[in-house]
Amino acid sequence: MRYRRLGRTGLEVSAVSLGTEYLIDRPREHVVSVIRQAIERGVNYFDLFFAQPAFRDNMGVAFKEVRERVFLAAHLGAADKDGQYQRTRSKEMCERFFLDFLERYDTDHVDVLLLHNCDKQEDYDKLFAPDGLLDMARRYRDEGKVRFIGFSGHTAATAQQAVESGEIDVLMFPINIASNGVPGKRELFQACVTHDVGLVAMKPYAGGKLLTEARTEDLEFYQMGGEGRQLEKKRPITPVQCLAYTLSQVGVTTAVPGCADLEQLEAALAWLEASEEDRDFSSVLADFEQVRSGECVYCNHCLPCPAEIDIGLVNRLLDAALQQVTAEVQVAYDELAAKASDCTQCGACETRCPFGVSVMDRMTQASERFGA
Repeated sequence: MRYRRLGRTGLEVSAVSLGTEYLIDRPREHVVSVIRQAIERGVNYFDLFFAQPAFRDNMGVAFKEVRERVFLAAHLGAADKDGQYQRTRSKEMCERFFLDFLERYDTDHVDVLLLHNCDKQEDYDKLFAPDGLLDMARRYRDEGKVRFIGFSGHTAATAQQAVESGEIDVLMFPINIASNGVPGKRELFQACVTHDVGLVAMKPYAGGKLLTEARTEDLEFYQMGGEGRQLEKKRPITPVQCLAYTLSQVGVTTAVPGCADLEQLEAALAWLEASEEDRDFSSVLADFEQVRSGECVYCNHCLPCPAEIDIGLVNRLLDAALQQVTAEVQVAYDELAAKASDCTQCGACETRCPFGVSVMDRMTQASERFGA
C-alpha cells in the first residue's frame, strides 16, 4: 500500500481506502471478510456514514480487535429512519446517532467527524452558525470523542467556503473523470493545498456509472455547480483508470471507492501494481470535459421516502433495464418491498437530490418498464 498525509491532521492514510455503502444489508460474515481483507492489504481509512443499527453492528464486529490499525470516519447529520438513510440537522438526532456510533463500534472516539452532505448556502450557514452542528463537532473534539473535523458535499463553491473557514481539517468531495470540467474544481483543490486540508475523494467511479460496458448512447453525469452538455461514453473504463485519474488530482490524499465484495476490492487495489499503460486515462478524459445534471449515481441522499422506496436501487435497476430487462433484473425488482408504483409523487426526494435528478419521472418510468 502507498500512504499519504491527510493534510494538517498528520494522519498517514492509504491512497486507496474504502467506502462502505455497498456492504449495507450484506451478511455479517461477508462484511467482516471484506473489511478484514482490506486491512490486511493495507487499507486503513474507512468512510462509514450509514446509521442503520444492523450495518453498524456488523462493522463493529469487523473492526473488533483491529481498531488501533485503522482510521474511522463518521458523519454528523446522517441518521436512520425506519431502516432508511436520512439526512438530518436535528441536534438531538445527531447526538443520538453519534453516540450510537461509538457504542456499536466499541470505540471511545472517531478519527474524522464529517459535517454531512452540505451543498446549499442556506444549509452551510445553518451548520456553521453559533450553536450549529459545527459547534457540536467542536464539543466532541474537546471531549476527546473526535480527533479531526471534516466536511462533505458536492458543490465546489460551498466546499471552498468550508475549506477557507479554517474550521475543517478534511474535505470529502466527489472526484472522477466525468467531473473533470466542473467549474471551480481546480480552485477548490488548490484551496485544500493552501489551507492544508486533507482531501478525500468520494465517488471515483461515479456511483459505478463509469464501469458499465461501453455504449453509444449519451451518458449524462452531474455535480453541483457544473454546466452541462450531453456526453457520450465511447470506450470501456477500468477501476484502475478511474483511481489513477482521481489520485492524480492536486491535493487528493485518498479515494474511497465502494466495494461490494472481495473481487471489487481487488479490482480497486490493482491500482497499486498497475503499469503506466493500464493507468493511462488520457484516452477517455476527452469524453468528460463537461458535465450535465440529471444522472442518478445511486447515493440515496434523496431519502427518506414516505413510501419507503429504495430510490437509489430502483434507479440502478431502471438503468440496467433500459439496456435490457433481463430475468435477473426483473426478479431483483419484483423482490423489492416497495415498488416505483408506490411513489406518491410528493417531490420530497427531488428537493434533497444533489444531482438534479427528476426522481418522480424516473419512478413513473420504472413502474412502466417493470410493469409494477
